[in-house]
Amino acid sequence: MTDPNAKIAELEAQLAAARAEAAAQAQSAAPDPEPAAAPSGAAEIAAGYATSGAALELGTVMVGNQVDPTAKVRIPLATLNRHGLVAGATGTGKTKTLQGIAEQLSAAGVPVVMADVKGDLSGLSRPGESNDKIVTRAKETGEADWAPAGYPTEFVSLGTNGIGWPIRATITSFGPILLSKVLGLNATQESTLGLIFHWADTNGLALLDLKDLRSVITFLTSDDGKETLKGIGGVSAATAGVILRALVNLEADGGDTFFGEPELDTADLIRVVDGKGIITLFELGTQAARPTLFSTFLMWVLADLFQTMPEAGDLDKPKLVFIFDEAHLLFTDASKAFVEQVEQTVKLIRSKGVGVFFCTQLPTDIPNEVLSQLGARIQHALRAFTPDDQKALSKTVRTYPKTPVYDLEEALTSLGIGEAIVTVLSEKGAPTPVAWTRLRPPRSLMDTIGPQAINQAAHASSLAPKYAQTIDPESAYEKLSARLAPPAPAQPAPAPQPEPKAAPRPRVQKEEPGFFDQPFVKNAMRSAGTALGREITRSIFGTGRRR
Repeated sequence: MTDPNAKIAELEAQLAAARAEAAAQAQSAAPDPEPAAAPSGAAEIAAGYATSGAALELGTVMVGNQVDPTAKVRIPLATLNRHGLVAGATGTGKTKTLQGIAEQLSAAGVPVVMADVKGDLSGLSRPGESNDKIVTRAKETGEADWAPAGYPTEFVSLGTNGIGWPIRATITSFGPILLSKVLGLNATQESTLGLIFHWADTNGLALLDLKDLRSVITFLTSDDGKETLKGIGGVSAATAGVILRALVNLEADGGDTFFGEPELDTADLIRVVDGKGIITLFELGTQAARPTLFSTFLMWVLADLFQTMPEAGDLDKPKLVFIFDEAHLLFTDASKAFVEQVEQTVKLIRSKGVGVFFCTQLPTDIPNEVLSQLGARIQHALRAFTPDDQKALSKTVRTYPKTPVYDLEEALTSLGIGEAIVTVLSEKGAPTPVAWTRLRPPRSLMDTIGPQAINQAAHASSLAPKYAQTIDPESAYEKLSARLAPPAPAQPAPAPQPEPKAAPRPRVQKEEPGFFDQPFVKNAMRSAGTALGREITRSIFGTGRRR
């Protein structure tokens, strides 16, 4: 007799096999699955970033946490001289954004100058290392051809005690406004310093290093110089004394290693090698006690470029892009004169073919007068933990064009690492639509290469021998020291010797003196020649060059 349980098990097995065969047939007959639809609105946003010329690729548009690899966000190279801002809280990816921008500029043949306070950007000189995260990010941002690459990089340090080759500036060329910012002087003290510079200029006293300026102030406040001090605009000895003490403190903090010669020739920053722009990274060196000196020096470089570069007009790409990291240091406790000169520099230097990017945590770190000059905005995540943070967030939202796609206040606090809210100027000069952007990964190493490797690269630079040795020519210190030195003891006069009789000379008819032989004309020409020889041409920020 047949077992009923075995019969039931056999029937169940036949039924399962039939179901499996039917499912396989259905699956083979089904059409291929549709690709995921692009997020609604992404294509419309990306259309505002379309360019006909060369551009920096920032990334791709995100809508509703979805990324469209075909919806590209880019900045036209031709608009980079309209300047920009990269902002965001700590740890949101600002440094990597700057790294990616510098890479693409270098590849396009545009030199870049940028601060590298912590050495995080030294990896620009080495090819990057691929991993799953980078490959995924590259695909999401439409960069299927991602490949590691390194870029030509110069490592320089502020002063002679850093790991890069040293850069210096003379006191004369630095000028009174920038030096006042470094010394922390108030408006009255700043104007006094300006008068002291003017007196040194007109008296042919070259101010090359700190001891030169210190010797000038010491002379003016001494018994020998009191009358001179009164005659240069009513400068008080007390104010001059405050400036002198500030100079001594700066020297104690290592400022004496920075001011002097050979001075940086800013033309060395505008170089292209094998079609790639040189990236110059400025390291803080031993000036950690005075980070304001670092940011102010970068402003001097920019002012010097403005003074020396010819007018360029509208170009297909900039001649140089200048990136201020930690830009808040530039404006903290800045005088009105300083902010006005920054605004003027940023406004006018674009005609020289130079683009400027400020990088900071909050857009409110930048004065409104300067912020209004910036065309590109790359805003990483903001934090709203305090009432002040919330206020800064609200101000930031109001500065963006209106968008029906995003709630900007929510978006700015929800951005992930390596994401930003972007708007730039199109090729027509109009603001592009606001785009929540997933930023593309850098191709160079996203890590430091270490102090030893930086030092080796700096010493291998072709520019290192030019700036390695400090030069101390005769300047204000030596001249004033000689003036104040006690007179040498008088030597006894030699006994007079009888003069031999001169042979009689034939008489010639005396000619009337010409105009240029007149004594008063000779004196006037001698004075004019002396003035021209010591003339200092001062331009923006009171920076100067000796002619």
